[in-house]
Amino acid sequence: MKNIFLTLATVFAFACETEITPKLNAPAEIIVVDAWVNQKMEPQKIRITRSQPYFDQSIPKKIPDAHVVIEDLNSGEIYEFQEEAESYFWYPTDQPFGKVGHQYKLTVTVDDQEFEAFSLMGRVPPIDSIIFHYNPKDMIVKKEYYTAEFVASDPAGAGDAYWIKAWKNGAFLGNPGELNMAYDAGFSAGQPVDGQEFIIPIRKDFMNPYDPHPEKANELLPPYEVGDSLYVEIHSLDHLAFDFLYGLYFQIARPGGFAELFSMPLANTSTNIYPVGDEDTPVTGFFNTSAVSSRGLKLSEELAKASMKAH
Repeated sequence: MKNIFLTLATVFAFACETEITPKLNAPAEIIVVDAWVNQKMEPQKIRITRSQPYFDQSIPKKIPDAHVVIEDLNSGEIYEFQEEAESYFWYPTDQPFGKVGHQYKLTVTVDDQEFEAFSLMGRVPPIDSIIFHYNPKDMIVKKEYYTAEFVASDPAGAGDAYWIKAWKNGAFLGNPGELNMAYDAGFSAGQPVDGQEFIIPIRKDFMNPYDPHPEKANELLPPYEVGDSLYVEIHSLDHLAFDFLYGLYFQIARPGGFAELFSMPLANTSTNIYPVGDEDTPVTGFFNTSAVSSRGLKLSEELAKASMKAH
């Protein structure tokens, strides 16, 4: 019996150390439509590309000569996107894109093949304020520091979905673990938190990155210090877009190592882009239209002193 265990141990040891470099067949190219349009007074961009091999780290190139149009199905207004060097753009002049409560249809034509998608622009609540809280040094951060949160309430009426984006000192908090979404005031439709202030994890936890200290092992940098700033945006999401982002999160936030044996298999996320006519033409990506509310604040000396006094 002892010899059997030794043999098995030896086999597993060699299995863990052996490196293989399998030759993979080139995958079929799939048209990818990346169309996240919003009401910010800035150029709206839609990217039309083709998929590429898994190990290809280059930036996908634009498919040229595509025709890209969004139609407001309520008013009949047409937004035509113009081709430029990297993508397709529409520029607002005196008014931003779209209206809350309107339904939009995206039409993309590539080599005489037409694709379409639909999105409802939902509402967003205003951000009432951003607050910085004083914290004494603790086991995690070895000096006094500040944490931040935004204050906003989901409007009454179930079914609103949001993507909350945050920037610390102008840098977007865009890691997979910082994907912050809400359904009404909670995480999902199963939580009865309609018409209330967003729950604490949504309005606070995702706003406070604790980065590793570059010089001191086992120590983290404080989320905010005097002079730091936080800027927050709330983007409305179509229900299908909410599901898409959750699926995307589970595909990119991989546990790694042994835990991968029990994780969700790699797969393309859902899409609301569909070919017209030739239903066998493969396509992926997503189309969503968002209303946006925003607010920002810098942690000044005065705010820091007031927060310390209120602690």
